[in-house]
Amino acid sequence: MVHGVPDRPEAPQDHPESHSDHALPPGPGRLRADPLQAVLFDFHGTLAQVEDPVAWVVQAARACGVDLERPRATVLADRLVTAGRAGGPPPYRVPPQLAEVYADRDLYEHAHRAAYTGLAATVDCGIEGLAEALYERLLDPVGWVAYTDTVPTLKTLRAAGFPVAVVSNIGFDIRPICERLGFADLVDAFVLSYEIGYCKPDPAIFQRACGLLRADPELTLMVGDTPADAGAVRAGCRALIIPAAPPGAAGGAAAVLDLAGI
Repeated sequence: MVHGVPDRPEAPQDHPESHSDHALPPGPGRLRADPLQAVLFDFHGTLAQVEDPVAWVVQAARACGVDLERPRATVLADRLVTAGRAGGPPPYRVPPQLAEVYADRDLYEHAHRAAYTGLAATVDCGIEGLAEALYERLLDPVGWVAYTDTVPTLKTLRAAGFPVAVVSNIGFDIRPICERLGFADLVDAFVLSYEIGYCKPDPAIFQRACGLLRADPELTLMVGDTPADAGAVRAGCRALIIPAAPPGAAGGAAAVLDLAGI
C-alpha cells in the first residue's frame, strides 16, 4: 500500500514541471511520482525482526541456568507473547499497574524495561529471573535477524546517492543491533522516539528525520509496516506500508528501489 503515490501509471505530461505528480524515469511497472530525494525506514518489522519466540525463551532460560525442553519452551513462548513481547504483537491485556509505563514505553528507557519485564512477570514461568533475562535478550544484537533484502537494498540506495534514516518507536538504542546485522554504516541518521521525545505517528518525528537528512518531506518516502508509519503523510511525506515478514525472510524493502527509479 502506497500513500501519497498514485496506484497506477499515468499518461506522460507534455510539461511535467507544471504538475505536482510528474514522473520518475520510465520503467516496467514503475509508479509515477515526483523523484524521491530520501528514504526513511522503520526498524522492527521493516529492516529486521526479533528471533523466533521459542528461541527467545530457550536462550533467556539458559541465561538463568535452566535448559528448557522444546515442548515446555513452546508453551511458555505462547504465553509470554500473549502477555506482551517487545517486538511482538500488542499485549492481550495491560494490567492497571503497568498502564502508565506501558504508555510511556517508547519515550523512556526505564519505562520500556519496566513495561516488558512487568508483562513477562505476569506469566508464572517457574524460573527465577526469567523476566529480566527475556528483556536482556531483546537488547542483545544476537536476538535479532535482518531481512534478507535489507542490506542489499540499503547498499543500492547508498550507491545511488539516496540518504537514509531509520525512524523507530523504541525505548533502547538499536544502533548496536544494526551494526551487528551489517547495516549501521548504511544509515545516515537514527531517529529514535526515546531520544527525541516524539513517537510515530506524530509528524514531528518524521520532520526531524527529514531535517537531519536535509530532505524535502514531499520528496521523502517513509517505509514501514504499521499505521503509525503511515503517519508520515501528515508530515508531508509519502508512505509505503509493507506487512512484516517472519525472521529470515525478505522484508519487502526492495520495493523502494523501483519507486526511487533505481
